[in-house]
Amino acid sequence: MGTTTPPRTLAEALRARGDESLAGLLRARPDLLNPVPNDITQLATRAGTRASVVRALEHLDRFALQTAEALAVAPDPAPYDTLLSLLTGDGLDDGEQRDDAGAAVTAALPGALTTLREQALVWGEDDRLRLVRTARELLAPSPQHPSPTGLGPTVAEATAGMSPGRLQEILAATGLPATHDPVSAVAALSSLFTDRTRMAELLDTAPVEALSVLDRLVWGPPYGEVTPNPTPPVKWLRDRGLLLPVSTRTVVLPREAALHLRAGRAHRVPEPVPPAVAAAAERDPQAVDRAAAGQAFTALSTVEELLKLWNGGGPAILRAGGLSVRELKRAANALDVTEPIAAFWIELAYGAGLLAPDGETDERYAPTPASDEWLDLPAEDRWTHLATAWLAATRTPGLVGGQDAKGRALSTLGPELDRSAAPDVRRRVLALFAELPPGTAPDAETLLRRLRWERPLRGGPAASATGQGPAPTEGTDLRSRLALWTLNEAELLGITGRGALSAQVRALLAEGEKAAAARLAPLLPDPLDHVLLQADLTAVAPGPLERPLADTLSVLADVESKGGATVYRFTPGSVRRALDAGQAASDLHAFLAAHSRTPVPQPLSYLIDDVARRHGHLRIGAASAYVRCDDEAVLNEILADRRSTGLRLRRLAPTVLASQSDPGSLLEALRDMGYAPAAESADGDVLITRAGARRTPPRTPPVPVPEGPPVPDDTLLGAAVRAIRAGDTAATAVRKEPADAPSADAPSGSLPRTTPAETLATVQAAAMTGSPVWIGYVNADGAASQRVIAPVRVEGGFVTAYDHTADEVRTYPLHRITGVAELAEDGKG
Repeated sequence: MGTTTPPRTLAEALRARGDESLAGLLRARPDLLNPVPNDITQLATRAGTRASVVRALEHLDRFALQTAEALAVAPDPAPYDTLLSLLTGDGLDDGEQRDDAGAAVTAALPGALTTLREQALVWGEDDRLRLVRTARELLAPSPQHPSPTGLGPTVAEATAGMSPGRLQEILAATGLPATHDPVSAVAALSSLFTDRTRMAELLDTAPVEALSVLDRLVWGPPYGEVTPNPTPPVKWLRDRGLLLPVSTRTVVLPREAALHLRAGRAHRVPEPVPPAVAAAAERDPQAVDRAAAGQAFTALSTVEELLKLWNGGGPAILRAGGLSVRELKRAANALDVTEPIAAFWIELAYGAGLLAPDGETDERYAPTPASDEWLDLPAEDRWTHLATAWLAATRTPGLVGGQDAKGRALSTLGPELDRSAAPDVRRRVLALFAELPPGTAPDAETLLRRLRWERPLRGGPAASATGQGPAPTEGTDLRSRLALWTLNEAELLGITGRGALSAQVRALLAEGEKAAAARLAPLLPDPLDHVLLQADLTAVAPGPLERPLADTLSVLADVESKGGATVYRFTPGSVRRALDAGQAASDLHAFLAAHSRTPVPQPLSYLIDDVARRHGHLRIGAASAYVRCDDEAVLNEILADRRSTGLRLRRLAPTVLASQSDPGSLLEALRDMGYAPAAESADGDVLITRAGARRTPPRTPPVPVPEGPPVPDDTLLGAAVRAIRAGDTAATAVRKEPADAPSADAPSGSLPRTTPAETLATVQAAAMTGSPVWIGYVNADGAASQRVIAPVRVEGGFVTAYDHTADEVRTYPLHRITGVAELAEDGKG
């Protein structure tokens, strides 16, 4: 009485699970929830669809995948001992090393089977293990898609359609008794190949060259080409069924023979234990933190410089989207970095919501209003914002310069740079860093080997073969490429220092942004409120400057060099830029005196006064454009200058010249000629040019492209499991059929059919007794369903009831209920 019947289908196996186990399945495979299955049967059907199984296989580690691959070539169903033997071998060629590997496999196999069962890829008890049919089809061998194990088809599969006469010839060559029954012949040949003693005796008679042929095929691929007149070794193998024909020119090594040659192993090297990540170097943890903090400060400076570069309106957007190669080179030169690194900083600023298209007719990139808020934050908070955006971003700047599936170049900020696996790879790489002791830099090769073990099918050959992998132009190991890009980008951003994970990032991963900012803040230099003015018209900033000082100084002077200290150079053009922004000469003198720890050099004072004296002496307005000046001699000088010929100037009055050029072009041309004109408005007032006033409308950062459906939270999982259970109750509940039912042979799953009077009477009786009933219901769209409800109230042509299927109280119109039936007492659960 205590025994349970083994499940006959995947649906029965899932039905026997507890709620927590079902929730675990939905958590591991969230695609099964879209939409929520009506019942267990529908859940099992959806779990066996090709797309869902491919996605589940891609999330298996190498040993769980090897276990599934072994089941794909094992008999269906397979006992646990058979599966174990396929992974460890039959033990006849074991040495000490093989014994150790077998012990590791034996210890790891229960966990791998648990993983496969939890993800509904394997079901059944240990004596009857079954791989889901779709997974078996994906992993089983065929000429088009050889098995990952390198094994070919069985003797029965390879001889299907072979003539009885040919089978008799093979039996005779191998010394087996003749039989006219093809099934018996195939069974006899299979028995020979699986008998180690008789198989060894047969191979002892084989020519040496024939054994060499088998050695080339044994670990796969098992297929080979033959000529119409094969060589004697190949003919010897073919005559004895060790090579069976697939086509007129192709032969295959049958699975049973290959397993004998492999000593029973499905894989050359089982990998039950994840490879360890080796240490490349041991460094002082404090030195690592300081190096990472220094690079984090450089990252902030670079992003700020990029925002300033595009402050007045950045480059135009290509028609196909993204940044042109010329504009990327220009940004790389301005940031003094290589083009791939410039692409990384631009994509990072875009992903963090600091840059965006402005939405104008002539669309350009520009800083967003959020960039101003970001600049006002403390340095440590600015960095955590960038680091968090980088961790979550699916945009992959490492792809810039490559080609998409259609052969088109991938550009910075272009539409084809999203790779949904990127966030998972970044976090996994950092998690492996975090498992090492502080200050330890991992070896990159062992890190990649570990990642390949954890997700061997992600973007690999099997995914491509099933049509689910990345574009062919990306190769077959996108995950490894993402990991290498992660290592480089982490060092640029200050995630790592000298190749090791910093303490601030360990805090970011474990405790959040506030903890990371608190760790980073003491390591960043404090902003300064002063510079050192020098007699050669330069100013030296010995460290980072406070933002108001840095903003004003960047207008008044040009950055000449960067590093531990920033050198600014004052030029006539930079001083004029400050005057154009509304500053007066007296304001500039006061500013320099207030913020310099050294006396203001006399040459700098003279430069400011000289430029200010000439600034605004000429006035430019719209005529098309005009030039006016109180000094007629200056206008005469301009007219006499041969460089002004292209401006097509003519005198309107002693102090006014007119031009057919627009005011902006006229302004720039006269500045190039060495004058210092000022633009004026229609009212004659000097126009003040504010530096960096262009901003996009409010923009949200780009949304990462999810890798499949999001993982549901516990609340949603609980509700989904209750709905599936309730729907299953409705689908499998035992109903009492009315005594006058028209047919006792109604098809299973058909909706109940009763007259309106019978429906009303049964529902009213159920409302009085509080008992559940089974109903058929057709909604307003005509979709029919069956439900288990507990009626509470019946009035006005409606029944209000607790719907066990939806796990909530609902109201149903009586005229949409096709029929009603009581539940049998043993079917209420």
